[in-house]
Amino acid sequence: MNNFKSEVLFQHNAQDVYLYTLRNIWGVEVTVSNLGAIVRSFNVPDRDGIPTDIVLGYDKMETYLKGNPAYLGAMVGRYANRIGDASFELDGEIYRLTSNLSPHQIHGGNEGFDRKVWKPVTEENVPYKRVQMSYFSPDGEEGFPGNLMVNVCFELDDRNTLTIYTEASSDKATPLNLTHHDYFNLNGADSVAGHRVEIFSDFYLGQDADYVANGELLPVEGTPYDFRNSKRINADQDPFEGYDQSFVINKDYGALGRAAVAVSDQNGIMLEVFTDEPTVHFYTGQHLDIRGAKYGQYYSPFSGFCFETQHHTNALKIPGFPSTILRPGELYRHKTSYRISAV
Repeated sequence: MNNFKSEVLFQHNAQDVYLYTLRNIWGVEVTVSNLGAIVRSFNVPDRDGIPTDIVLGYDKMETYLKGNPAYLGAMVGRYANRIGDASFELDGEIYRLTSNLSPHQIHGGNEGFDRKVWKPVTEENVPYKRVQMSYFSPDGEEGFPGNLMVNVCFELDDRNTLTIYTEASSDKATPLNLTHHDYFNLNGADSVAGHRVEIFSDFYLGQDADYVANGELLPVEGTPYDFRNSKRINADQDPFEGYDQSFVINKDYGALGRAAVAVSDQNGIMLEVFTDEPTVHFYTGQHLDIRGAKYGQYYSPFSGFCFETQHHTNALKIPGFPSTILRPGELYRHKTSYRISAV
């Protein structure tokens, strides 16, 4: 069995758009594109061995270029989530960013990393169950300072774990907070409200009315945000608002640890998330409204959920939060893993 396949689909801005297929010995198959570093599909066997595609997306990569307002399956950057007022001060200078969620910026601006064609990185003498790509973000792109080089590597192992490694460096001090924006539905379709979720966190980040982090660290105890014991997403969820919160993971800063678990009682698929990032943003897709998705599906609200591993959101505006500034000579390096099993 071939563990790796690549094919050129089309060209965008005179650059080849590839689709890569990674497979392991247990029948897990992941397709990844260098357009937006997008995970297009993630097929895993359920408790009966039936393959299930557990991520949302589109059948054709061209569709992502026509519009991917929900950032389905993409790498987002330079800065995940919201930067309040689309501006920040760094080393005495004020920077004005493009605002794509007025008056704020979200997920990197008008044309973030999710819409870029990444450059494939050729490796020799490595197992063909990994794919690596890079993107060069020039100084001033979407208002951010510094020439930034980002590398991402997707690796599928025979323990049914997909790991995403990211590295970056810059020639100027710049904010950087990357995340991969996969939407999961362990049933493969319909609502995720009945999924059981556990998040290993005692505190979540307070937000203002625009969902911009305001610097508060709030205890989950006694609130709908308490996922320290596994519960169904809809157990305490506001039926209209859903969840759109960042949780501080119970582990040492920079250490690799388990962030969250989701389980489908319908087919037994379990997803475990491990990361060395300090927070995980839990979003239940309440704003989804996408027709013409994969397999002819319609993604209505609550058709998928995200576990976005990242640094504290809006940390640029909150001195008490861990820094998200990357300086010359430093290396930004993070790792997130998705482990699949059946229960």
